[in-house]
Amino acid sequence: MASTSSLTLSQALLSREISRHGSNSSSDRVPLSIPTFSGLKSTKPPRLAGSVHRPRATHYRRQIVRAAVAETLGTTAETALVEKSINTIRFLAIDAVEKANSGHPGLPMGCAPMGHILYDEVMKYNPKNPYWFNRDRFILSAGHGCMLQYALLHLAGYDSVREDLKSFRQWGSRTPGHPENFETPGVEVTTGPLGQGIANAVGLALAEKHLAARFNKPDSEVVDHYTYVILGDGCQMEGIANEACSLAGHWGLGKLIALYDDNHISIDGDTEIAFTESVDTRFEALGWHVIWVKNGNTGYDEIRAAIQEAKAVKDKPTMIKVTTTIGFGSPNKANSYSVHGSALGAKEVEATRSNLGWPYEPFHVPEDVQKHWSRHTPLGADFEAEWNAKFAEYEKKYPEEAAELKSIITGERPAGWEDALPKYTPESPGDATRNLSQQCLNALAKVLPGFLGGSADLASSNMTLLKMYGDFQKNTPEERNLRFGVREHGMGAICNGIALHSPGFIPYCATFFVFTDYMRAAMRISALSEAGVIYVMTHDSIGLGEDGPTHQPIEHLASFRAMPNILMFRPADGNETAGAYKVAVVNRKRPSIMALSRQKLPHLPGTSIEGVEKGGYIISDNSSGNKPDVILIGTGSELEIAFQAGEELRKEGKAVRVVSFVSWELFEEQSDAYKESVLPEAVSARVSIEAGSTFGWGKIVGSKGKAIGIDRFGASAPAGKIYKEFGITVEAVVAAARELS
Repeated sequence: MASTSSLTLSQALLSREISRHGSNSSSDRVPLSIPTFSGLKSTKPPRLAGSVHRPRATHYRRQIVRAAVAETLGTTAETALVEKSINTIRFLAIDAVEKANSGHPGLPMGCAPMGHILYDEVMKYNPKNPYWFNRDRFILSAGHGCMLQYALLHLAGYDSVREDLKSFRQWGSRTPGHPENFETPGVEVTTGPLGQGIANAVGLALAEKHLAARFNKPDSEVVDHYTYVILGDGCQMEGIANEACSLAGHWGLGKLIALYDDNHISIDGDTEIAFTESVDTRFEALGWHVIWVKNGNTGYDEIRAAIQEAKAVKDKPTMIKVTTTIGFGSPNKANSYSVHGSALGAKEVEATRSNLGWPYEPFHVPEDVQKHWSRHTPLGADFEAEWNAKFAEYEKKYPEEAAELKSIITGERPAGWEDALPKYTPESPGDATRNLSQQCLNALAKVLPGFLGGSADLASSNMTLLKMYGDFQKNTPEERNLRFGVREHGMGAICNGIALHSPGFIPYCATFFVFTDYMRAAMRISALSEAGVIYVMTHDSIGLGEDGPTHQPIEHLASFRAMPNILMFRPADGNETAGAYKVAVVNRKRPSIMALSRQKLPHLPGTSIEGVEKGGYIISDNSSGNKPDVILIGTGSELEIAFQAGEELRKEGKAVRVVSFVSWELFEEQSDAYKESVLPEAVSARVSIEAGSTFGWGKIVGSKGKAIGIDRFGASAPAGKIYKEFGITVEAVVAAARELS
């Protein structure tokens, strides 16, 4: 990425994301244009490539745009234009779903009024730079209604959906079946599983509040944006939403505004069959400000007033319950489950066109609507230019704070940051890798401005406290220890939101490894949406001992190794723990999982930070010519067992290679030559040992090798006794090696 010394922060971000999206975009797509901005310290407004230069000052130009809006808002003509714009949104969604014969038209038809008001009247954004830092964030938590968002992005002038509305849900389209941030610039997070989006939004709002508290000054607010969400009944039913919203209320996230599409319909029918609670009362109990818009179909002024009221509430998040009719305008399917998840059908589309007085052909945007929305391109450029000028002044007055904020905004890490990671020798006192992890966390927090995180009520056991910082709370949002309480699923999704707020945020979250079962959905979305969250998972095996099988992970390592775009680390000692964190920090587009021990482990000869970067590497070897008699392979706490078994076998005259397999994914990415140098194909005598499921190890040890592990649930007993009873021992490895070689 180009240095930000010669680019504005906004330009640097845009350039970075264009490069990222360009790698998988089809050749016929219109590329995002890069504004030809001047340097960081310039106070001149930017000009978009190909735009006509206007020699007026930015402030005057914005006055003209806003005056034009003010002249027509509230008049009869404006109301007619608003209704026409809202119907444009509805029919873009209807037509796209109809053409694809797949999708959810009902939500866009019902939510079009609130979507229009948000994107056309309320939110700050720049369509030509979807990554401008101080933009308002919008999350469609009810992601099945994604044609609402695509229609809004299309009208607002986002290039990413300029041509793709007609290829909704088709191969290679930037309008996939649910919003995906890695596919569609303008989409902030990936939403599909219900409830994830509102939880992501809590993370985004947390990030804004944290940055504002750290960096804003009385004479300069460089962090000032809102997070808006549309969620539905399905999101409200999911437990993750309650977890996250409980935290949002506790933290007092006043710039989080959620609009609840209260349409009383889910796939199975009217929600009265399963969902009759008072959502208003629940959210009030969670610490939210609650507003009810009773007419979400045509009550435009009610929606506007509710958003104004929400923005005036500074000390708590707001939920606006907007009662709507799903499939509004459809004469025969509105307010029914049949409009929820399938196309209207040609006959009903025509009936809806007639009912709403829409004489246009499919995908048509009327000229007056297009002209009205076109103002967002110059207005967005002005928003960004004004912020760039403000940041340039901020940088002059507060250079140290500006440098830290710039690092978070751009993702450019300080030079030499990795030197802060601790290093160990075999003479260093042995320790549990959870304790060694805490040393790494505290070292990284000192040098990485965007490093923050916490645990699901297990910080003192996960060893995840940042000792030089206090707790992020409602009145201390500048602090960097996040207290999630017993909310694993919500915790993971909130961290996804933090990670996707700005490239330089590096959030971590922690619990016992077995409790990834509670947060697996959020972890999968981390991997899918390229959110580089670091998952600190302690108590990684039967080695946790007496807590027994409910707390002892068995299949978890194998399951995460099967998940795409995630790094599963099981470090064996201090150097491997530090190496895992180094890789995790660098990998901002894929999450990492640290499986860490409760029991103390020695620092082994031959382990290294550099070796971890290869995923699998040799830690001891007395063979020659790449022809060992046997290869012993271990991970985590069992690498010590493999190492000791190797020492025993060498006493018998064996040529033994001991390999640490700390990350399968990283090893798989190495060259064939490197992999051959570690695991030569000709050597079939291989023994693996890991205190977990043997599933998958056959690929490593081969059909003639032996995998030592555990393929049943654990037991309650001291760790040493459990290891012995399950055969996770030096003796078992030695016996297997003798049998094979």
